Amino acid sequence: MKTFTQSPEGLGAYGPVIVEDGRQFEIAALRISKPDEAVVRFSGIADRNTAESLKGQRLYVPRTALPATEAGEFYFADLVGLRAEDRAGKVLGTVCGVHNFGAGDVIEIEFSNGSTEFIAFSDANVLVVDIAAGRIVIELPPSAEE
Repeated sequence: MKTFTQSPEGLGAYGPVIVEDGRQFEIAALRISKPDEAVVRFSGIADRNTAESLKGQRLYVPRTALPATEAGEFYFADLVGLRAEDRAGKVLGTVCGVHNFGAGDVIEIEFSNGSTEFIAFSDANVLVVDIAAGRIVIELPPSAEE
């Protein structure tokens, strides 16, 4: 399983995982296979065919199982839906996604005109993340269009 945790070893600490269809599974055993992947055995799944039926499924943990964030920290899911503004406070659009395609984190901004743009999630491009105020402040690269 590909993990999106700080360390794959911590996956078991979150409690049961929930499949998109609502089924829940307890992690019975976990072994790290790559820095962001683990081989997992779930309680109640006794054979390989049943385990393979979960292949490609998204598994979740309840938000309440996640640790609280420290000052200056946030979960990427909290960014989706935030208003994207420039330095002057002009609303540019909305954060519609946060991705990592292998070369680093990027935020996807949907501009007011409906177009979208990927912007590297860096200190140079993302100046402020203010979850409480529902906004991020971004510096658009010269190639980005509104």
